Amino acid sequence: MPIDASKVESPGWWLQRLGKKLLDEREDVTDASGEKTPGLDTLRDFAEGRPPVPHVLGVDPREAREWMKDARTNWTALVLDSPTERMHVDGFRFGDPNDDSEDARKADTEANRIWQENSLDADADLIHYGALSQRRAFALVEQGDEGRPVITHETPRQVAVEHVQGSRRKLAAGLKLWRDDWTGNTRATLWTPDRIYDFVSRSDLVTFSGRAATLRGWDALVLPDRPDGERPNDLGMVPLVPFINRRNRRLTGFAEHEDVLSIQNRINLSLINLMAAMKYGAFRQRWAAGLEVGEDPVTGRAIEPFQLDIRRLWTTDDPEVKFGEFAATDLKPYVAAVQAAVQDLAAISRTPPHYLIGAVVNVSGDALKAAETGLISKVRDRQRSFGESWEQTMRLAFRVLGDEAKATTFTAETLWRDPESRSIAELADAAVKKSTAGVPWRQRMEDMGYTPAQISRMEIDRAADAMNAQTAVDPTMPPPASLDDARARRDQRPVIGREDDDDAANAA
Repeated sequence: MPIDASKVESPGWWLQRLGKKLLDEREDVTDASGEKTPGLDTLRDFAEGRPPVPHVLGVDPREAREWMKDARTNWTALVLDSPTERMHVDGFRFGDPNDDSEDARKADTEANRIWQENSLDADADLIHYGALSQRRAFALVEQGDEGRPVITHETPRQVAVEHVQGSRRKLAAGLKLWRDDWTGNTRATLWTPDRIYDFVSRSDLVTFSGRAATLRGWDALVLPDRPDGERPNDLGMVPLVPFINRRNRRLTGFAEHEDVLSIQNRINLSLINLMAAMKYGAFRQRWAAGLEVGEDPVTGRAIEPFQLDIRRLWTTDDPEVKFGEFAATDLKPYVAAVQAAVQDLAAISRTPPHYLIGAVVNVSGDALKAAETGLISKVRDRQRSFGESWEQTMRLAFRVLGDEAKATTFTAETLWRDPESRSIAELADAAVKKSTAGVPWRQRMEDMGYTPAQISRMEIDRAADAMNAQTAVDPTMPPPASLDDARARRDQRPVIGREDDDDAANAA
């Protein structure tokens, strides 16, 4: 039975609208001025090292295509990998930052458990890389079989969302469209704040016109737990969280390598020209004047009287014959053109030059830090944007657990690993100076790069050390029964003179 798509905001209307939006974005779009905006397919091809073959005058396209296999150097992959490898989430902090209660610490622990349950130490990089390379990525939060939240990575090639009119944060609907490899059908799931709808199509090549009043070929997916092809949305909101890259360039997202695609094409053209020059003009061509050349009596072709060989000497009895050679093509301009294009790519993408050149000679540590300043600034900018999305993802996860307090808190904080490269000596020296300035011990450990789980284990060890120190002061005193008992004794005992003793007592 055809699905009705005539009523605005009906399930069929959303399926058609979001389905067309999803499929259209895969293709390149050319505006009235002839300017082309790359689609997701083009962005993916460049990211994976499959750029278009440049056109070279006088060279057969098939031959150029073969040359391209050896000539291409995928600089855009490095532009994407450089920021991705420096973006790592260490954990989350929920609740009032000034609250040192047990409940506040449990919030961090529960968020870390959700993170580990969903293998996000590894899969978070998929979301980050997907957003950088495809303009945006999505995190889908659902309830698992055991009632625990399940967080998965979704790509814009399969997912499209629509925001509430006038809002860039609240979603009105979301659609996931994919091919079921087991059955060969095309499946679709539509989320609205109230309901979830499932659809199926027998065709593996679906299209959406955007104008049809009915959708033919689509049916509601009827399962035992959803006889009408729909079910209630217990979360009360669309469970998709967009991770949008460079929203300041385009509200729907701007890929990290999108503004250097033309430079990559320029590099590819220079490399193809270099290979053509190497093949046809890099070797000196010989010439002979006044030389009589015989012909093959069978084929009629000229017979080469001399062969180029390092062991042979060319001689002739005719004193009028002259030999010479043409100059070889200078390859340096081609190499210089590639180097200039790589420098442009480094400047625009803020990728450190030594990442692209791959050679570091007689360069000081301060110079390397200065070269990475642009990359670090870029990474911190992406962290601010993606951090908001991760916090929304964790709030949705707590909503799945029924914890409304944490699901509605807006004091959550994403703890990112420091993207800047620092030596252990630098971190330790900074920690000592921060201790003198009064920075708390836990904050100093975070600044040194320890994860929340590592810091929690260190706190337990420090608490044990503080208990042992208390017992050493008064051997007749029984050991503390709990951490709270240790805290109470800490407030009453005299200073024992150990360095950093206050921090140790606080750890207790």
